[in-house]
Amino acid sequence: QVQLVESGGGLVQPGGSLRLSCAPDGAIPLISTMGWYRQAPGKQRELVAAITVSTGKIVYADSLKGRFTISRDNTKNTVYLQMKSLKPEDTAVYYCKVTHFGPDYWGQGTQVTVSS
Repeated sequence: QVQLVESGGGLVQPGGSLRLSCAPDGAIPLISTMGWYRQAPGKQRELVAAITVSTGKIVYADSLKGRFTISRDNTKNTVYLQMKSLKPEDTAVYYCKVTHFGPDYWGQGTQVTVSS
């Protein structure tokens, strides 16, 4: 069973930056999208950003445009989420998601805490 391996979470002060990474530890055929979601305590999981592999089309949550940037390294089959100007309300568990012709893959989640 292929797993999505996430890294890069942690504790950061308000205004700081973090970069999350996610890559499958095996082959996933016919990937459609790679993206990031987040879930804050007591809230529903929400889309942060996603990229369509075949076209490069990117979608962002409207509230995060300008602070978060998603990118993909095709050679490493890795998706990144660069986060800047972080705010306490960005505190959440961030999940990587990969869609393809079969069931979706989800990462285990990486905690991002923005606090002074």
